[in-house]
Amino acid sequence: MIKKLALGFFILVFFSGCLKSKTPTCDYNACSVKAPASEIQAVQDYLTSKGITNAQQHCSGVFYVIDNAGTGKQPSPCNAVDVTYVGRLTNGNQFDAATNYRNYLVSLIRGWANTIPLLKEGGTIHLYIPPTLGYGSQAVGSIPANSVLVFDVTLNAVL
Repeated sequence: MIKKLALGFFILVFFSGCLKSKTPTCDYNACSVKAPASEIQAVQDYLTSKGITNAQQHCSGVFYVIDNAGTGKQPSPCNAVDVTYVGRLTNGNQFDAATNYRNYLVSLIRGWANTIPLLKEGGTIHLYIPPTLGYGSQAVGSIPANSVLVFDVTLNAVL
């Protein structure tokens, strides 16, 4: 009898590691990865060239302007969110846009995971993301390697 209980317990423990969670594992520190000074300077130069003087710098090196902080629930980097966004390069070329895009913030680029939690539902933000916190030294689709990314994002819902 004890052998059967021990075997049953062993099987339960062994297979419990195989259970999948609906939420990705999330141990997130928004300031643990910081863009190098040269990338931060490139973003500052872009902001200056566009006359953007009200951008704030996140500890990671992302710059942002919150137009509307929102009034609903506030996400953590571990939450799934529903957003509407437009993504552009610094030359103004749009590389992506979506309405009601849903995903976990930790599954997206660090620049988003670091700054979207500054909003509440209904909030809007402009993001100026250094390459290290975007796609880095890898070209992705029409986004060249080492690109500063510019996003306009509305947080529709925290899921």
